[in-house]
Amino acid sequence: MVDRGASALSLPDDWPAHPEPILALNRMGSFDWDLDAGLFHMDDQAHEAFDMRPDEYDGSPEGLAVRVPPDEAHRLDALVARAIKDGSENYGAYFRIRCRDGNLRWTHTQGYIRRDETGRPRRIVGIVRDATEELDELAARREEAAPDDLRRQQTNVVQLATAALAHARTVRDVIDVLKDTHGLTHLGATSLVMGLVEAGRIRLIAEGPEGSFVPGTRVTRIDEPYPMSEVVRTLTPRFIESPQEFAAGYPILWPHLTDLNITAAAYLPLIVQARPIGAMGLLYSDRRGFTTEERNILLALGSSIAQSLQRAMFYEQEKDIAQGLQQAMLPRTIPSVSGADVAVRYRAATIGGSQGRDIGGDWYDLIPLPGGRVGAVIGDVQGHDTHAAAVMGQLRIVLRAYAAEGHTPATVMARASVFLHELDTDRFATCLYAEADLATGVVQVVRAGHIDPLVRSADGTCRRAPVPGGLPLGLSAEFGSLDYPAATVELDPGDTLLLCTDGLVEQPGFDLDDGMRALTALVAAGPEDVRGLADQLIEVFEERGGDDDVALLLLRRRSAHAARAGGRLQQHVAPGDPEALTGARHMIRAAVRAWGARDRADEIELVADELITNALMHTEGAAIVTLRVLTDSDRRLRVEVEDTSSALPRRREAGESGVSGRGLLLVDLLSDVWGVEARGGGKCVWCEFIVPGHG
Repeated sequence: MVDRGASALSLPDDWPAHPEPILALNRMGSFDWDLDAGLFHMDDQAHEAFDMRPDEYDGSPEGLAVRVPPDEAHRLDALVARAIKDGSENYGAYFRIRCRDGNLRWTHTQGYIRRDETGRPRRIVGIVRDATEELDELAARREEAAPDDLRRQQTNVVQLATAALAHARTVRDVIDVLKDTHGLTHLGATSLVMGLVEAGRIRLIAEGPEGSFVPGTRVTRIDEPYPMSEVVRTLTPRFIESPQEFAAGYPILWPHLTDLNITAAAYLPLIVQARPIGAMGLLYSDRRGFTTEERNILLALGSSIAQSLQRAMFYEQEKDIAQGLQQAMLPRTIPSVSGADVAVRYRAATIGGSQGRDIGGDWYDLIPLPGGRVGAVIGDVQGHDTHAAAVMGQLRIVLRAYAAEGHTPATVMARASVFLHELDTDRFATCLYAEADLATGVVQVVRAGHIDPLVRSADGTCRRAPVPGGLPLGLSAEFGSLDYPAATVELDPGDTLLLCTDGLVEQPGFDLDDGMRALTALVAAGPEDVRGLADQLIEVFEERGGDDDVALLLLRRRSAHAARAGGRLQQHVAPGDPEALTGARHMIRAAVRAWGARDRADEIELVADELITNALMHTEGAAIVTLRVLTDSDRRLRVEVEDTSSALPRRREAGESGVSGRGLLLVDLLSDVWGVEARGGGKCVWCEFIVPGHG
């Protein structure tokens, strides 16, 4: 059932409502569902309808999940949500519950939605009753009817089965509809067997009555002597009217059915557009022979089942393609980050209409950045289709590229908005980008129409971190409003940053603030481990169901192993300024000695001088020289030379003169490790030297 969350609102004075006693006299139970408080009150008769004792029920809608199967709960949730959204005053539905003995039985409910003066739904009051006798009486009348009435009832069953099949989305749904107690067995059939044609073979998808499986028939060739193979091969139904006919026609199969009291069978080819897609067998234990009317009814039923199966197969194929596209667009792996524990999750919507594809534009990403920093992205492209997933994939790539180039978070978001606007699509996207320095715990956050992040402290408390946001990506570029103010969030050791899409927050009948409060309470009560917390949040989402997908990213700062800056010096060197160059050399020499790296002084000075000279000679701008000490498993001195050119340096062998081209060779030979990082419109060439752990 729908999880309505908790609220600080007090219950109304007349809650729960007390229906007229006449309901109890008619064996109807009543319920009163307070949508604000998330409480679902039932009277004694309603408890009986759900086969549940009062002491077994905690008063919450989700407490009924032990009796209402997930598929039925999702269908009811969709029905109630639709009634709430379209302004309906009431709704009604038949659904099944699983009794404590494990059997399914039919139940009926009727609800009346009460709204306040603003039109917001506040309560649902209604009745619930056991519908088993009603349906059993219908079946009894069908059995006692005259032949003409029986045929009419059988036709109605075909029509009902066809109507039920219209809502079947998967092959498993089709089988469940046909095996339902009130489905085909009302035609007199004892059991059902079904197979699909795949690559010239028939694969069983429904095996018939228990104990009837024939070894070696899970997958059979179309030319083998079995009834389903025959009807697929000939495209003609096969009606077997006696055990003797069965034994004579199929001597390999019949010995496995002799203990099942099978007296007749009807095998039907499942044909769509003159092509067989499978076959179905109905087995009977109380009849011999089939009238012309019965055969016609079964042929009509076979045609309806074939259409439903093909639709289900197309849906599953499309779903597989969509899910493959979704997974291809999301990151294959999440990089490990020194100084942080990370967990990510994605789940597609669990409820959809007949056109639903269980795919959306939600995504997450984690981007390692220079200097012990990391970028975390969460976003949602408008729509739930393959186009939304494709736009999401392109947007994720450019966001990663802009962040890796060294742009500020605000610039990353603005450039991504311009990209989406120029992508020739009508979609927009909400997004949140957080750039965290794990050494200091400082996080710069920008928001484009997305929901705020949450921060869970090491002591277990959780709070919403308000971020002043800009327009969604695409719209901000269209309206010329590319300002994305950055907010600063501080993560202490043990703190967790939570980013998610609105599918985890929004619930029918509740506004966004209510959903954020409910999520905050859930995170605060969850496990400390980020993976366990992510699993718990996704479990709640899956139990609740919904028509939106969800992406989730959790980042917990773990400072014990993060690199720490032990000292930092910086010098600006302008081109054509010999004094600045001399000053940089003096700074390097003094820092090397002061930081206890005297043994490697010559190497460090030579490499640093080479990097500075290259920056001044091969670019038109200034160079920024930075020296710092990093401590991790060892102690390292890091030299960084930043310039305004995006051209990457190339290591090459020395020329004929023996001079040109040897600079990076020296850097490679003398330093322990070196590399190049993008920095906005320029780059940074860096190298590190392992130095003694003292000084």
